[in-house]
This record gives sequence, C-alpha cells and structure tokens, in this order.
Amino acid sequence: MAKQTSSRVGDFEKSLTELEKIVERMEDGEQSLEVSLKDFERGMTLVRQCRDSLVSAEAKVQQLIEKNGKLESVSLDSDKT
Repeated sequence: MAKQTSSRVGDFEKSLTELEKIVERMEDGEQSLEVSLKDFERGMTLVRQCRDSLVSAEAKVQQLIEKNGKLESVSLDSDKT
C-alpha cells in the first residue's frame, strides 16, 4: 500500500509540473490559437487529476485522524499538533 500512496504522490507532482509548464507556455503568448486550445484542454485534464488526488489525500488523512475510535475532522492548516 505504501507503493500505491507514493505512486499517487508522484503522479500528482508529475501532473502539477506539467500543468506549470503549460501555464508558462500560455503566458508567453507565442503559440498559435490551436496550440493554446490544446494546451488549455490538457491543462483542464491535469487540474481535474490534481483535484481528485487532493480529495483522495484529504479523505485518507481524515481516516487516519481518529480519536477514541471516532473520526475527527482536523483542519490541515491549523497550528494545533
């Protein structure tokens, strides 16, 4: 299972890196409209994949955070430890 988790993290990072490259190319404004549209379509696919990975990770974190046998939601950006 650890391999599957690290694979998901690797996939997320790979998708995010590709998405960043697409954004840079599109911001340059040097591509044709056709290429920009293809990049936009690919970018939207990558955004969905990244979002799904984050939702899955959040669900996993919520499952792992248990107190007294009951699931307890904890904000990931809180300063509590």
